Amino acid sequence: MSHKAEDLDVITGLLAGTKIETLDGGVSFAGKSLKLDKEEDAAEVVKAILDCKNLSYLNLEGNTLGVDAAKGIGKALESHPEFKRALWKDMFTGRMKEEIPEALRFLGSGLMLSNANLVELDLSDNAFGPIGVEGLASLLKSKCCFALEILRLNNNGLGITGGKLLANALMSCYKSSKDLGKPLALKVFIAGRNRLENDGAKALSEVFSTLKSLEEIRMPQNGIYHVGITALAAAFSVNKKLKIVDLNDNTVSKKGSVALAKVLPNLQSLTHLNLGDCLLKTAGAIAIAKSLTEGHDKLQEVNVSCNEIRLNGGLALAEALLSKTELTNVILDGNQFGEDGVTEVHERLSSCTSATISIEDDEGDEDDDDDEEEEEEEDEEEEEEEEEENGSEAEANQSNKSVTEQVNVQKSNATLIKPFSPSNATQVTVSDFLKTPTVHNFLSLGTRRNSLILDEVKKTPESDLLEAMLSAIMKVSALVGAGNGSEVDKAALTCSDHLYQHLCNWSKTNNDFSLVSNTLLVHLGLMKSEDKSFKITYNTHGCRAALQQAMTQNYFPTQVKETMQFFLNKK
Repeated sequence: MSHKAEDLDVITGLLAGTKIETLDGGVSFAGKSLKLDKEEDAAEVVKAILDCKNLSYLNLEGNTLGVDAAKGIGKALESHPEFKRALWKDMFTGRMKEEIPEALRFLGSGLMLSNANLVELDLSDNAFGPIGVEGLASLLKSKCCFALEILRLNNNGLGITGGKLLANALMSCYKSSKDLGKPLALKVFIAGRNRLENDGAKALSEVFSTLKSLEEIRMPQNGIYHVGITALAAAFSVNKKLKIVDLNDNTVSKKGSVALAKVLPNLQSLTHLNLGDCLLKTAGAIAIAKSLTEGHDKLQEVNVSCNEIRLNGGLALAEALLSKTELTNVILDGNQFGEDGVTEVHERLSSCTSATISIEDDEGDEDDDDDEEEEEEEDEEEEEEEEEENGSEAEANQSNKSVTEQVNVQKSNATLIKPFSPSNATQVTVSDFLKTPTVHNFLSLGTRRNSLILDEVKKTPESDLLEAMLSAIMKVSALVGAGNGSEVDKAALTCSDHLYQHLCNWSKTNNDFSLVSNTLLVHLGLMKSEDKSFKITYNTHGCRAALQQAMTQNYFPTQVKETMQFFLNKK
């Protein structure tokens, strides 16, 4: 075997990781990468189902099912009324969108004919969009789901329309089950990365308010602004058993923070609160802190990272968390406490708790005055109101376009940023920098360039987000070490660090570090791209230096760091 082949085997081993289910009494084909088109292709799966005397679960994660194969599997499921858990993540890769609803109907039909009582349904990482919900609706409305406790629909591309269809199906299930004397009592609802936005969030909040049984709600990366957050907060308030709330990477802002703060005192069972990357700012952080001061004795983890929180907000949060004896993890990275402020907040917390305190990658200066903060918050609220107005107008005028296209239209009018030089009348947008990544355009974005660039990248459709994120990182980090001076190097390293942190958070959420690692190596020129048209036109020396800097932080898992370092050293 050649050295190249050996190296490839090493890296393949590092990047690989197949999740295997370990539940008792079921059948698992997880991670087999089977391509099941016809019924005969699924013969092995069908036989395993028929031979299983107590089929409590069926795990088909990581395979791909066609309509006929799903029909055969659905028939096999008809003989198992004891069936409880449909673990069907990532099983439609490469399928046409019109195939997926039919496949779901056949699978659902089999379950309904079996008279099974589902407890868990996991269809995450199947990008079937609203049309997929149509295929799923009959199952969700049926008696088969009256006892459903766990619903996982992470990364399905639902959009607003899919969110509304899902809400309608769940509401129908609740009403029908209630008529039989045992109403639907869903405990876990997970629907991250679905672009639900305000309208989708509002539709689902009505369901949550009706159920009153939820213990875990995770809805990260959904493009929800304070209007949707306020609706969700009202729903949270009547779900008094809530233990986990995850709204990471939505735009909660000050208004949304105030709405959440009003209802948090009702959630005394809360163990995990994730409001990372939600643009809380100082005022929002203080509001949340006040609401957590009394009670919340079961709280274990709080994440308020990357929220542009200044020292006053950090100290308020520290004060609020001092009495939480169950606390194990506090994440405050990427805020604006300043160097001395970081030390002060850390010492304040560590003096009264044994929890792990993460407070690195600080981006600010504790000497920034309150007037500037208030002005920024006012600007933020005005931008949110303008975006909502633009969104309503765009929806009315573009009803025949996809949800993703509507999102792009709503956000197409980029906010102009004042240049760093008062004498220069030219205004520069983030789009200008990404098209022409010069030092002048980078500095012209001002002191908020980190969050501005990240916000611009987030406008990208989910399918292209990884490429857009890495492209932005390369364009920023290419400025490092290019002879532009230490101030430019420092600003570029800080910004690239901020982007790398978000990239790693995204990877953790999607359990997709393998894809991220490979794509990053291609962009760094350390691995050949399968796309022959891909060309590197930037300073890779600066990009590698920025990666080395980012790897000194705690963003990357150890295994990924080892992979990156292997290539960097070998080069």
